[in-house]
Amino acid sequence: MWSSAVVLALFAALAPEVTAQAAGGGGPLPLERLFDNRAVSADSRPAEADFDGAGASLSATDLAAAGWTPGRTLTVQGARLTWPRRAPGRPDNVLAAGQDVRVSGRGDGLTFLVAGTTGTDTGGTGTVTYLDGTSTGYRLTAPDWRTGPLATKALALPRVNTPAGQLARQARLYVVTVPLAADRAVASVRLPAAPGLHVFALSVRAPSPGWTGSWAAASGGYPTVGPWTDRTLRLVVHTSAGGPRVRLRFDNTFAAGPVRVGSATVAVQRAGAAARATPVRVAFGGAAGVEIPAGAQAYSDPLGFAVPADTNLLVSFHLPGTVPAAPVHRLAQQRSYVSEPGDHTAEAAADSYPTALTSWPLLTGVDVSGGPGSVVLLGDSITDGDRSTADANRRWPNVLATRLLRQSAVPRYGVLNQGVSGNRVVSDRYPGDGVSTDTAGVSALNRFDRDVLAQTSARTAVVFEGVNDVRWGTPAEQLIAGLRALADRGHARGLRMLGATILPCEGEARCTPAADRERVEVNRWIRSGGAFDGVLDFDAVIRDPERPARMLPAYDSGDRLHPGDAGLAALAGSVDLRMLVP
Repeated sequence: MWSSAVVLALFAALAPEVTAQAAGGGGPLPLERLFDNRAVSADSRPAEADFDGAGASLSATDLAAAGWTPGRTLTVQGARLTWPRRAPGRPDNVLAAGQDVRVSGRGDGLTFLVAGTTGTDTGGTGTVTYLDGTSTGYRLTAPDWRTGPLATKALALPRVNTPAGQLARQARLYVVTVPLAADRAVASVRLPAAPGLHVFALSVRAPSPGWTGSWAAASGGYPTVGPWTDRTLRLVVHTSAGGPRVRLRFDNTFAAGPVRVGSATVAVQRAGAAARATPVRVAFGGAAGVEIPAGAQAYSDPLGFAVPADTNLLVSFHLPGTVPAAPVHRLAQQRSYVSEPGDHTAEAAADSYPTALTSWPLLTGVDVSGGPGSVVLLGDSITDGDRSTADANRRWPNVLATRLLRQSAVPRYGVLNQGVSGNRVVSDRYPGDGVSTDTAGVSALNRFDRDVLAQTSARTAVVFEGVNDVRWGTPAEQLIAGLRALADRGHARGLRMLGATILPCEGEARCTPAADRERVEVNRWIRSGGAFDGVLDFDAVIRDPERPARMLPAYDSGDRLHPGDAGLAALAGSVDLRMLVP
């Protein structure tokens, strides 16, 4: 029988670097050289992996169907993460136990692809070490792969492999980002020591130097569409900032499978679906098109194309396959267009686009080169522009963007409208998975990382939500806690955070006296709570001085809940632009 010393010597000979780390010596290693758990199995050989310690594992077939193939680099929430280049049944993830991982880069966040296997959230604290020798701490929490929330998952798979056969139960993977010191380059990361915390990939989320977000839309759900087969979508979007180069962003949020964009172009709109000139093709990694895996996003290559400020663009993209459902921003307040069969992306004329579309599917961002960065407006239907004049760009974010362009006292930031009609701060409307008719989105708390922190060159964020929470019975105390959490999370990433007071809505069916009492209490906290760096007192701008529970009739769109064009212009006009400067 071998002595323990002999066993240790043999293990050291076979895996000297891992042994050195376990003993506290040696330097950090790349994550893949620390893999010590098998999460993925072939459907025909499920016993070759044991992700959770009870024999269950992820299906390699289901991962491939979602577009998550070995070695593939996916972009999620602005971070590039590589799915482990390992065959099924081979070690493909790390059980976090205080290992030191070699990581490089400079950015605002450290992004992990993780899942827990303890039946509940699991996590702990770790350390980031920078090239200058300094360090910062972080806390990483991973939801459970079987019971974690669908609203925040990066990917859900339909089945779980076990030695006894497949179970028709979802398996979930999560992308979690923690703050970094953005002014320092990362050298290594010490993982938490946390039972059942599995890490598949990690990377520094790099900033976007030289880019400003000019237009954005948040995906509110995953409804049925079309179905579109061999169709070109021509979406009309309105810029805020302009610049000499452009790049586009497409998101396959909430999806269970990949979507293929065959080709894409950009042009300045002449009228309707007609362009001023021949649309210019964009590329994706040098190719004409791109496949976007489930839950991931794709950026086009930078294109030399002069994007005018405060102007409508036509973004056209061909969908060569059949698309029966898609991530959608439902309330565009803007007519876009669907073509006859074929790739019509390069056509300047409108003849091939007979069908109107009133939502924005798949496209989530237009960035321009140069500029000072962006202001992100997180909101609900009032920010989304509900009841504003269609095709006229009279949402309050549009009016604010025009104000910024017409002055020189503060930087001319891009303005990114992340309003979702029906959205709430603390509860989900869309459950976060599957095809649904509800496109009011996951909660502001659950979409904050994607719709604010991951937006291009965000400098300042405005939180203008809460009326739907109080209308549907959320207590003021709970809503205040949610707003405080949003402010804290933004501050942790270096954002300037502004809070806007909730508008009055007396006369609308759900705006009862009880709801108004909660609204008033929340507004009192926003004004005096100190959680935000500044307050936009939109309630004071819109309310009727003689009946403060309702908005001034001159600002009312007619439904007592949403301001009309005049009210939206009053909101934008009331903003002290100096408050937007970090």
